[in-house]
Amino acid sequence: MTEKAMTEKAVTEKAVTEKLIAEKLVTEEIIETREELARHIDVSCVQAFHTRDEIDRMIEAAKKYRFACVFTLPAFSSYVAERLFREPDISAGGVVSFPGGGDTILQKGRQARELREMGCGEIDMVMNLTAFKSGEYAYVSEDIMAVIDNAAGIPVKVIIETPYLTEEEIRRAVDLCAEAGAAYVKTSTGWHQEKTQLEHIRIMSSQARGRIRLKAAGGIRTVETIRGMAQAGCSRFGLGLKPAIQVMKDMY
Repeated sequence: MTEKAMTEKAVTEKAVTEKLIAEKLVTEEIIETREELARHIDVSCVQAFHTRDEIDRMIEAAKKYRFACVFTLPAFSSYVAERLFREPDISAGGVVSFPGGGDTILQKGRQARELREMGCGEIDMVMNLTAFKSGEYAYVSEDIMAVIDNAAGIPVKVIIETPYLTEEEIRRAVDLCAEAGAAYVKTSTGWHQEKTQLEHIRIMSSQARGRIRLKAAGGIRTVETIRGMAQAGCSRFGLGLKPAIQVMKDMY
């Protein structure tokens, strides 16, 4: 695609998003204060090399800034839930089939149930990307619904890895997540080199049409990026500990 064509496409997608906002099919998130920003952020230490000290610093940062949710790998989810027990406005988050998405449907359901029993208040799962890219959409739907069923009312966010999908595939994935009953469709695990782009949010927002909320993750580093994506209809942002603290310091 030429640079001119890409520019024209971006302008068209922006116009579509603005039209959807005007029609109340997409909610434009307004982020004007540091407190509002914090309530849109999920902070995480989900890399294999993160230490207990880093997890503790993340928990303390969440308490200080009042982030919405705190994510670790499953082995530490119960620890986070215990540390946040007296913080009802901050959820412990759990990840299912992270980061590859290739666990069986039964395994994913068991993981979701265990995380719920640990005290997690939100779950981010990775969609079965192999099945999706292979066109096995019924399997993908069953996969998502198994997690939702075992989450038993806890909000489930489905990671679809938008940087690796075509526009048509992004739209199809959004439909599958919405129809399965997920609370959010999420752009990326953030484990890969390719980062989430504003264009991804615009595509997802225009396809969601108010049926499902959006979460962006993967390369989110600035207040400006968050505001731009929020204006396009994204309501939650996944950041690592250092970027999360930095955007709070940069907020004016």
